[in-house]
Amino acid sequence: MSDYYDAFEMSPVPTPGPDAVPPEPFHGIYGMPAFVTIPTSDMAASTEFWTRGLGFFELFSIPGTLVHLRRWAFQDVLLVQAESVPDQPPAMSFSFAGVLSQVDSLVEACRALRPDSVDGPRDTPWNTRDVEVITPENARIVFTAAKPFDPASEEARNLEAIGINPPGAGRGDNEEHV
Repeated sequence: MSDYYDAFEMSPVPTPGPDAVPPEPFHGIYGMPAFVTIPTSDMAASTEFWTRGLGFFELFSIPGTLVHLRRWAFQDVLLVQAESVPDQPPAMSFSFAGVLSQVDSLVEACRALRPDSVDGPRDTPWNTRDVEVITPENARIVFTAAKPFDPASEEARNLEAIGINPPGAGRGDNEEHV
């Protein structure tokens, strides 16, 4: 018996599929359950890369101090003014979700702004297509998009081996978990 259950209704990420449509950028104000803070020594260049390359928008700013960027609900980034940034990207990364139809345009936009900033796309054993991007602040960002689920695939077998089954595979609804 698995303790995992389908809770996609909590997420702005659409169900994976060839016709998945990304949600509109989310302009509401909410208590952020998680966010990333990224120091930058060039707020204008960083803001341009995040907005034109990675598809975020400027929710608000405090001039010379902070720019709050957002994409979908719960995809919040705070750019904060700093004297300097690390010389090298860290091993750690920050990932945000998208849909497959956004992968190519994100790669093109990031490469147009910074030609050597993108690695990928590559497919993962957990059924996503990922693109790694190094931003002007040397942050390691991963754009990840779920691929349509194929129950006969190696990825499906990988997920089943750790107790994650596809929706409708003999489990009940969320009632016991809410």
